[in-house]
Amino acid sequence: MSWSETALAALAVLAVALLLAWRGASRVDRLHRKVAASRIALDAQLVRRASAAVELAASGALDPASSVLVADAAYAASDAGPVTEPAAALKMDGLGPARERAESGLTATLREALEAPEAAQELLAGPSGEVVAALGAAWYRATLARRFHNEAVAQTRRVRRLWYVRLFHLAGRAPMPRTVELDDVLPHSLEPHGG
Repeated sequence: MSWSETALAALAVLAVALLLAWRGASRVDRLHRKVAASRIALDAQLVRRASAAVELAASGALDPASSVLVADAAYAASDAGPVTEPAAALKMDGLGPARERAESGLTATLREALEAPEAAQELLAGPSGEVVAALGAAWYRATLARRFHNEAVAQTRRVRRLWYVRLFHLAGRAPMPRTVELDDVLPHSLEPHGG
């Protein structure tokens, strides 16, 4: 093999390696954007759920003590720091421990107020049925949004663990994304095909 043939073969190998690195970096970038978008969508659904909980507390459908507890938990979840700036979503750090605790607290309070199937059915059949149904729908969408976000994070983590992504540092300086872990289990009476 002559010098020119060796150089041509090395150039071809280099071109293929650069192409593969570019494709890998593009894939990692796409996955990071997917995680950021899913986090923003999750935040929007959690805010919608908190708003629906405040509306339920203000509707007079619950007893006064439950109304106060639900409103307090909903305001705590709202005040715990929704994503308001696009740069905050790009941090890839989930929602943060304070927000996750507040959202789990809202879930526990709502479940306590609505867990009894007969009470939830009574609320759904009563004059505030629309408010309870809106809360159930918002809660279900928030649950789905969290699942989609966590799946996007898991997919990104799998790709970032590949040997060539780590070797060539294709993720750049982007932090490793984190899942959102919170209690968001709906009461059986509010599940779409449940109660």
